[in-house]
Amino acid sequence: MENNLDPTKILVIDDEKSLRDGAERILTRMEFQTLKASRGEEGLETLEKESAAIVLLDMKMPGMDGMEVLRRIMEMDRGILVIVITGYATVETAIEAMKQGAYDFIPKPYEPDQLRIVVNRAREKILLTLEAQKLERERRRTLSDLHTEQSRVHTIIESLPNGVLVTNNDSEVVLINPAFLQHLGLDAGLTPGIKIDEYINDSGLCDLVMDISQGKHIDFDDIPAYEMSPEDGKYLLARCRPVLGERGECLGAVVNLVDISAIKALDHLKSEFVAKVSHELRSPLSTIHEQLALVLKETHEGQSENEQHILSRAKEKTFGLISTIGDLLDLSRIEAGIASKVSKPVQVETLLKDIVDFLGTRAEAKGQTLTFETSNKPLIPITADPMALESIFGNLITNAVNYTPDGGKIDVKAEVSGNNIRVVVSDTGFGIEAKYMEKIFERFYRVKNDKTRFITGTGLGLPIVKGIVDSLDGYIDVESEVGKGTTFTVILPTKKTSTSGIM
Repeated sequence: MENNLDPTKILVIDDEKSLRDGAERILTRMEFQTLKASRGEEGLETLEKESAAIVLLDMKMPGMDGMEVLRRIMEMDRGILVIVITGYATVETAIEAMKQGAYDFIPKPYEPDQLRIVVNRAREKILLTLEAQKLERERRRTLSDLHTEQSRVHTIIESLPNGVLVTNNDSEVVLINPAFLQHLGLDAGLTPGIKIDEYINDSGLCDLVMDISQGKHIDFDDIPAYEMSPEDGKYLLARCRPVLGERGECLGAVVNLVDISAIKALDHLKSEFVAKVSHELRSPLSTIHEQLALVLKETHEGQSENEQHILSRAKEKTFGLISTIGDLLDLSRIEAGIASKVSKPVQVETLLKDIVDFLGTRAEAKGQTLTFETSNKPLIPITADPMALESIFGNLITNAVNYTPDGGKIDVKAEVSGNNIRVVVSDTGFGIEAKYMEKIFERFYRVKNDKTRFITGTGLGLPIVKGIVDSLDGYIDVESEVGKGTTFTVILPTKKTSTSGIM
């Protein structure tokens, strides 16, 4: 509760004139403006007119006693601190007064130092309370004035093509620009002042903004972008961030809303183009690859070693192109959100064993140790497309084999984690420098250095893994240290009933 108390004013309510006058002399030296009353009724009348912050109240008075006066002061609900003076009263009475809301008590007769200590303590509490209320008013004014402030910054926000909305930490909108209203098809005359859910008809975004407003996402790095489609053919991307005060406290949230409909349409056209071209190229390249294999298989007199080498290289490059086309088609399906035609319970343990067994020959050829282990607790089946899961773990384990030098070690571990399955693929390979970590999930990106430049690949394996994991509502994380190895951790929910994946 906010009050308008004057911390320099103190009221003494006591029926003994000598004690009132004595208290006045002490309090005046303490730079208080002292008000006096000889009866409880008179003291209450004084409080109606004056903004005294502290009351010295005698508990034993004729007429209205101190306990009744205390009750009336508490009913005022103004934050007044009452220090009761007990003379004839017992300690039990003082305790009862404290239970009824009194701040402190002193016995009668009291020494001047006793009075100074207790009153000073009460004054400090009043000053701290007033300072806290001042800071709260400034905080609220700082955000509430955003919408009405006639400043250059406000003019700029009003003219931005992106939607901007700001809330306080009660999730009430304190600023909203015309672009935000236009993007959501809201009335142009809508003004701030009400809860966020009155403006945004999307529970997911509302919940995210409310969480940020209440200080649950102080770390900017853990706030995901939010995509929504309020109407047919229109796509909006919302990025939300907390508004922080000078001391790092959360004052509310700011939402930046961008229309990405054109980008979505272009991305859709691009995906369709890639899918069509890839599909058209895969058939003739497969034919060429088979014919090259047939030529190499047949022995021809007079065929030189150089010719054999050329044909082998042509066959190898053709196979690389076919693999790239397959990866592009997989990415196109993931981006299109095509639901898998095969969605069924998959025993992850069995699937991982088969992949490890299949790639074990390649690891042995490099003198590597490839192991698989699982926890004693049986793994819960995942309802998903088996091909999608095989693509995730096949790519990760293949990368581990490729990017681990001869004699290295690759460990695959799987375990239950709540309602999720956690799979960890770690190796003792070349490792990834920190500056490349943010790029490894980008298409066609490959870390190239003196140790890895001879390793062939399309740079599409990890983007495919990330796309499938996201489509399964999963999570992927990577940790790496140069010269020591890399660890990929995949967490997949077991309760997802439908998946999007590759066919």
